[in-house]
Amino acid sequence: MEFKKEFIAIRHYIHAHPETSSEEFKTTQYLKEKLLSWGIRIVSTSLETGIIAEIGDAKKGPTIALRADIDALPILEQTDLAFSSINEGKMHACGHDLHQTSLLGAAYKLKQKEENLQGLVRLIFQAAEETHIGAQKVINAGHLQDVQAIIGYHNHPALSVGTIGLRAGGIMAAVDQFEVKVQGKGTHAAQPHTGTDVLLATSAIIQNLQSVISRNFSPLDAAVLSVTHMEAGNTWNVLPDTSFFEGTLRSFSAENREKLRKRFVDIVKQTAATFEVDVEINLIAGPPETFNDAKLTEWVKEASQTIATVIEVEPSTAGEDFANFQKVIPGVFAFIGSNGVKNAPAWHQSNFIVSDEALFIAIQYYVATTEILLEHLKNPN
Repeated sequence: MEFKKEFIAIRHYIHAHPETSSEEFKTTQYLKEKLLSWGIRIVSTSLETGIIAEIGDAKKGPTIALRADIDALPILEQTDLAFSSINEGKMHACGHDLHQTSLLGAAYKLKQKEENLQGLVRLIFQAAEETHIGAQKVINAGHLQDVQAIIGYHNHPALSVGTIGLRAGGIMAAVDQFEVKVQGKGTHAAQPHTGTDVLLATSAIIQNLQSVISRNFSPLDAAVLSVTHMEAGNTWNVLPDTSFFEGTLRSFSAENREKLRKRFVDIVKQTAATFEVDVEINLIAGPPETFNDAKLTEWVKEASQTIATVIEVEPSTAGEDFANFQKVIPGVFAFIGSNGVKNAPAWHQSNFIVSDEALFIAIQYYVATTEILLEHLKNPN
């Protein structure tokens, strides 16, 4: 087959047929059929969606894993691409179509080199990254057993094609979600003194929360607290009984994550007490910090410099459930340039696009990194 033409077509097909988290049944079947057609063995799994496959032989050396996420987002696509989503309200608005296609391409390339591979390569086509549950399901299913290192990446629209961004240590943030329900006593708007005003209390809580980052964290520490959604009331002359708001916390260390959670809870409760309202707080833990192993990062940089311009990137306050793998085994997560045009649409936007040319840098990233990691892990000195 003509490699570039074939894999661009695969990526366009996957982009046009997005499936959201934990619903990637047709995507899973499509990936399975492609891998089997190239003679790549599929690993039996308890996972409902996603694919685990293997190339090489563990008797020859170490086992490493390559991971790509496969889920899409519940977003109505507005790109006008010829291969736009045919599943209305679902879109590969984060580039996971690129990710899984590049791992398919790497699988095809590595299969051609299988006899010369100095170890085993486990391919993880992971479901449900966007809901932060997919990586843990892979771990629970036992697919990291005997794996010595794991490699992943995310496309980065702010970086030009031909650029790979790396950094040792934290590269993406720990993510927490919060939901807060405020309970007061509703009353007629003409007699506010006969109730307890949840609108005033909620406004004060949200305003006070803005002091958490500026007055509790060093200006040199990256942290984010964003309130993104609030609801209260339904008419002009009634003060409601309840209000609701939600949002996210982002941090780059276990210590700061715990401090951020504690200050959030303290301020919500203490401000609520001032206004004599009750609050119900729900903190939902997302993935931890995506933290790159220093030694592995050196080796990945060594491999990446043979195929692209490598830069040290600033950490991103976005989150990534690849971090759950890194809690279990050492790993490296990179950013691969996928656009680089000024003001290119960012992740999760309805007009988000990636360049087809980025696909081939990503394929080479997987292949080159595989070869150099197997070599170094087999002969660490």
